[in-house]
Amino acid sequence: MIRQLLSILIFPFLLADHWKKKRREAIGSRPFPGAWLEIIERNVSLYGLLARDLQDRLLKHVQVFLSEKRFEGCEGLQITDEIRVTIAAQACFLLLNREATYYPKLRTILVYPGGYIARRAKGIGPEETTPGEPRLGESWPRDYVVLSWDDARRTAADLTDGHNLVLHEFAHQLDVENGATDGAPMLRGRSHYATWARVLSLEYRKFCRKVAKGEQDVVDAYGAKNPAEFFAVLTEAFFEKPQELKEYHPALYDQLMGFYGVDPAAWRESGQ
Repeated sequence: MIRQLLSILIFPFLLADHWKKKRREAIGSRPFPGAWLEIIERNVSLYGLLARDLQDRLLKHVQVFLSEKRFEGCEGLQITDEIRVTIAAQACFLLLNREATYYPKLRTILVYPGGYIARRAKGIGPEETTPGEPRLGESWPRDYVVLSWDDARRTAADLTDGHNLVLHEFAHQLDVENGATDGAPMLRGRSHYATWARVLSLEYRKFCRKVAKGEQDVVDAYGAKNPAEFFAVLTEAFFEKPQELKEYHPALYDQLMGFYGVDPAAWRESGQ
């Protein structure tokens, strides 16, 4: 009796997941618009490093992402395909070889022309956003990512600076999927959590001591603020400075490679 009742309660959710998966497969199988591809090739430098199969996978993710997320312009910014596609392509880099849940808590991407003044009292993670504080981006546990278009476009084009605003803010979205923003996102299986916690905790403590001494690192010093920001700046370095991160922080690189399911250092080494 209990088993039958559970089946009745669970069935609608299983059916909804089934149809969501089928809908996403149908959207991803559509021909990719040529004008969108031109935008990605022009604005997103990382795309050119991918092998053909990963490029195809990314484009499928972009189509699904754009079908499910809403973009709103702020301070008079008119949302264009260039804005939508440039941001979506970068966000989907974090989904390439993972089970693509497409940031289930996220509904809307708010885009400012450039840097903006924070208007809400608290953003993602343990650090509060102070109203009136200048910002380039924010990620909220429910509904929103906020981005400066100028900085999203600039950091997408430059593969040498180790910074990428969109990767940073969407790493926060991955971090919060399990309900807590603590630098420990949902991993592929329970057995991975112990190693993740051990490696990330040790490396974070070492990194904070290094930052306190004023020493330089391939990882941005902003990551010393808290574990959530550490994970976000690690994600930036993993995709933008993978060879340096692998050389100086091999244990961190291995953990991120296992999480994201890709090896960006190999993309550089192969000349793809």
